[in-house]
Amino acid sequence: MASDPRRRLGALGERLAGEHLERAGYEILERNFRCRLGELDIVAAGNSALVFVEVKTRVAGGRSGPLGPLDAIGSGKRRRLRLLAGEWLSAHRGDRPYRASLRFDAIGVTVNRAGALLALEHVEDAF
Repeated sequence: MASDPRRRLGALGERLAGEHLERAGYEILERNFRCRLGELDIVAAGNSALVFVEVKTRVAGGRSGPLGPLDAIGSGKRRRLRLLAGEWLSAHRGDRPYRASLRFDAIGVTVNRAGALLALEHVEDAF
């Protein structure tokens, strides 16, 4: 799997997004939570919200897929992320930090062909 360029790109974007969240004061609770429905990229705790974060990464000048990273989060993906959040909450019933609300954020990461960060867009309460 490490040789799969898409997985490497996704892992890079998730690492950059996680670093951004930590600098912004979020506590990363889990990365790459997997269950029968799929995978949550990042689960974090902010000051007042438990945040489920979808990360999309693109290489600048790439030829395939949507124009921008966040354009790839359609209604089907949003629906699945809500279901995944329910799975995470069930799996962590007794050990998750309490927050007054839940939120779904999206982070779009754009890198150059060498993997250097060009842009990072964090949309809070994206859906």
